[in-house]
Amino acid sequence: MNIVITGATGFVGGNLSLFFNEMHDLQLVSLRNRSEKLYNFSCDAIIHLAGKAHDNKKTASSEEYYKVNTELTISLFESFLSSDASVFITLSSVKAVADDLDVELTEDYRPSPVTHYGKSKLLAEEYILSRKVPDGKRVYVLRPGMIHGPGNRGNLNLLYKLIAMKIPWPLGSFENKRSYCSVDNLLFVIKEIIEREDIPSGVYNVVDDEPLSTNELIGIIAQSHNRSPQLWYISKKFIESIAILGDKFHLPLNSERLHKLTSSYVVSNAKIIEVIGKPLPVSSKEGLLKTFHSFKNQ
Repeated sequence: MNIVITGATGFVGGNLSLFFNEMHDLQLVSLRNRSEKLYNFSCDAIIHLAGKAHDNKKTASSEEYYKVNTELTISLFESFLSSDASVFITLSSVKAVADDLDVELTEDYRPSPVTHYGKSKLLAEEYILSRKVPDGKRVYVLRPGMIHGPGNRGNLNLLYKLIAMKIPWPLGSFENKRSYCSVDNLLFVIKEIIEREDIPSGVYNVVDDEPLSTNELIGIIAQSHNRSPQLWYISKKFIESIAILGDKFHLPLNSERLHKLTSSYVVSNAKIIEVIGKPLPVSSKEGLLKTFHSFKNQ
């Protein structure tokens, strides 16, 4: 099968290119600085991974998100509709649906993103789902949770460095659950979709099977160093009062950061598991342990 992959220099794209290298003929396409409204690809499938990632430093302009995540995706999708390709996969995000959750996120949840990142992803999704797709073509919107794996340099790396320094985790009193997505499981899902014609088009959440608490995450990081986790169970009220002071005096711990570290974000993968009919190859803990082991060499 001849497959076009955009965003091949990114974390997911790089892993996918290596994963598919000996299975399929690949066209690794850079869309940067290209002015075409329509692209002329000769291929069997298009996997669109290029995009503007969420900017935690808040330095990106809002226009950049819509130009890359929305307009670029729409142009590429229109090219797919007029091409001979039979499969189109685009990587969206659970953040296209919600930034905060108090229930388990399913594909039926009504989207209400807050950030420009989430809104730009949702606009692309809505356009794709609004278009009539010719017979014989299949279209998939994948919404992964927080993706991790060897070589990833995201927020998990920051947490890992803190625990690797043997600094006790002071937020042990907070209970939460969050869903993560091993890059190995994401690649498995993409492979199944590409190689099988019995998986219906649609929107699918992609996360590992078991959501984990931050305390469990700390335990897995400690395990990667062959030691026990150091957790401090300090009063929640005391920690929250420190965070309020952090808001006023610009301390490392403020209310926003405390919320990110202790809130829950649980995502259901039941829909994709049902249509694939196979278990994911990597458990939540196995995937994270593999990720944390890789950080030792970074």
